[in-house]
Amino acid sequence: MAEALKGSCMCGACKSTATPTVGGLGAGACHCGMCRKWSGGMYLSVDCGSSVKFDEGAPVGSYKGSEWGERLFCRECGSSLLWQTQDGQNQHVSIQAFDDPGQFEIGVQVFIDKKPGNYALAGETKTMTEAEVFAMFAPDADPS
Repeated sequence: MAEALKGSCMCGACKSTATPTVGGLGAGACHCGMCRKWSGGMYLSVDCGSSVKFDEGAPVGSYKGSEWGERLFCRECGSSLLWQTQDGQNQHVSIQAFDDPGQFEIGVQVFIDKKPGNYALAGETKTMTEAEVFAMFAPDADPS
């Protein structure tokens, strides 16, 4: 079983622990338009199942960007913390929120068909299109 890791936002008000999943999506990059606007570039995250726990009183804000997904952020400093399905069962924590973000190897790129042409990741990764992501997380949602 993977180990619980500590993390926080930029100002330290939102401290958390999360356990990366074994056999899940692992660490990846999202290229969807919402993630790019939210993070200022591709959103790098690690699949943590439903394991994220914030310290009591953490000023966590939520933005529901769709009928099925939401983004959590620090209401004090604005740091992007995680994307999750609204039921909290699929949490993808920003690798930058962890104390050691360099420990994660990016193995998957999602919304690859939405990636702008002005950047690329080095090395081989698994890729998933918008349709494949919607089929995995929101099979009843309309991606259009």
